[in-house]
Order: sequence, then structure tokens, then C-alpha cells
Amino acid sequence: MPRFLQAILFDLGDTLMYSPAPWQPVLEEAGRGLASALADYGLEIDEENFPQEFRLRVNEYYAERDRHLMETSVTLVLQDLLREKHFPKVPEGILRFALDEYYAITQQNWQLEEDALPMLRDLQGCGYRMGIVSNAGDEQDVFQLVQKFGIQDYFDFVLTSAACSYRKPHPRIYQVALAHWGYMPDQAAMVGDRLDADIGGSQVLGVFGIWNRRRARKQTTGQVTPDATVTSLSQIPPLLAKMLQ
Repeated sequence: MPRFLQAILFDLGDTLMYSPAPWQPVLEEAGRGLASALADYGLEIDEENFPQEFRLRVNEYYAERDRHLMETSVTLVLQDLLREKHFPKVPEGILRFALDEYYAITQQNWQLEEDALPMLRDLQGCGYRMGIVSNAGDEQDVFQLVQKFGIQDYFDFVLTSAACSYRKPHPRIYQVALAHWGYMPDQAAMVGDRLDADIGGSQVLGVFGIWNRRRARKQTTGQVTPDATVTSLSQIPPLLAKMLQ
């Protein structure tokens, strides 16, 4: 148990926020929005098939990054797909516009946990420094979500794997996060829903791992043992207070 806990790192998806609706129809609608944005720019793409092709490429990208724990970006996935369709020089601004149309739809399926704001206020009032560490293929999407929920002022930084190039559980992303403060690992805790990525990855360095089981999907629990377990965000402030006694 850390003796001088100064900072709390948070995962974002399924920790601070959750998705109330199934993802498949949302992703289909988002793909159509992206294809429509590209067609409006003047790209002669097959608007009926392009969303499925893009989704397939994104899924392949997801599988590859999970194998190697290295992140590039969804922008590059889209760029490569368009290049194969003989659109080699689509301006970056157009790619960004199309992806913003895509994420504007997926962001509607994320909701902030009801106890997130009270918890963040409590922790901030207790003097804890806080940061977000999120596995994400698009940094702007994460920043837009944080701004949508109005929680940006609680955090000293928002670190994404798209910006860092390393995905949780790679220890490098946690090292980058701790370096923002100049803290040692035993001065920080990590809160997340994934035992492997959030808890196991941070524990390798000596960060105190708090597993939030509220939205946790089925996982192999025997491989990672969290330092503490909660079923709601509201349980975190009293947990930390008890550790200081």
C-alpha cells in the first residue's frame, strides 16, 4: 500500500464514462457519417460499402495494436484505405473533418457516470492531483469527450496512447504520465476497469491498482490481483481516506 499517495490516474471508457446502448448500430451510423463527409468533399467513394470497409480496417488495426501495444492512429487507417482507392493526397483537414463526423456520432453513446463529478470534487478537495490515461486511436476524440462532460478542469493532463505511441498495459505510458508530475510510482494510484491493461500494467511499476468492477467485462481474474476493488466511483474517496489512517 502506498504511504505517500499524491496522485490518481484514471482510465476513461467504462471507468469514468459508460456506453448505454449496443455499439454495432452506433458504429454503422458513424461509418455512414464518415463516408458522407468524404463524398461531400468530392471523393468518389462507394458510400454503401465504404463504412464496412473502414470498420474492417479499424478492427484489423485494433487487433494489431493489441498484439504489440503500439498505437498509431485511426487517421492513418483512413488515409491508407483512401490511398488504396486511388485518393493518395487527401488533405489532413478533410480527414479530420470526416473523423469528427464519425466521432460526433460515437460520442453520443458515451455517458458520464453519475458519481464521477462528486468523486472528482472530493478528490480535488483532498488535494490529490489527477490525470487521465486512455487507450485510444484518436486523441481528439478523447479530448472532445472530456470537454463534453465538463471534467477537464479536474485533470492536470489527458494522456492518450495515440499521443504516447504506447498502449496500456505497456509500462511506458504510465512512466510518461508520472513524469508529468515528477512522482514516483508509489505516490500514485490507477483506477480502471481492465485488470490486464489498467491494473496489471500500472502495478508493474509499483502503482497502486484500484479495480473498478462496475463496468468490467468478463476477465481472467487469476492473472492480476488488484490492490483494491470498488464497484462504484463513490467508493474511492473513502477508500483513500481509510488508507491514510
